[in-house]
Amino acid sequence: MRIYALRILAFLLLYVAATPCRAQDRVTILYDAFGESKELTKDWGFSAFVEHNGKRVLFDTGNDAAIFEHNVKALGVDLTKLDFVVISHRHADHTTGLRYVLKVNPNVTVYVPADGGNGFGGAPFPATFLRPDESLPAKMRYFGGTNPASVQWCTSK
Repeated sequence: MRIYALRILAFLLLYVAATPCRAQDRVTILYDAFGESKELTKDWGFSAFVEHNGKRVLFDTGNDAAIFEHNVKALGVDLTKLDFVVISHRHADHTTGLRYVLKVNPNVTVYVPADGGNGFGGAPFPATFLRPDESLPAKMRYFGGTNPASVQWCTSK
């Protein structure tokens, strides 16, 4: 019985040694109007870099391609090694950074829903839309609690 157990242990050790290590699963927020990071530019929109089971997925690309590029570089994310991109919906505050993604990785697969492109049409909306809540700490409020006079979706950058 002891020899059998040693063989199983040896097999498991060889299997584990031969199995490639997986990077830690994590989500890195690349673009939004929250947080305390001094390196990142806050803006209306969203983007997240998801690493899971060895896959590298970009979820949305923010509102402004230049800000998206800045934040990606500030965080050291290599967009040339993406497995694919997912666009949640066709609002400019989730899609405009795609221009930069395709510039650095023109052959990446991009999944976009067939939602007909319905949205707000890039029109500005008033800062009152953000409904500041003074009971929240600044890091949990849009733009750290200091909202701009208005927010515009970028459609021509």
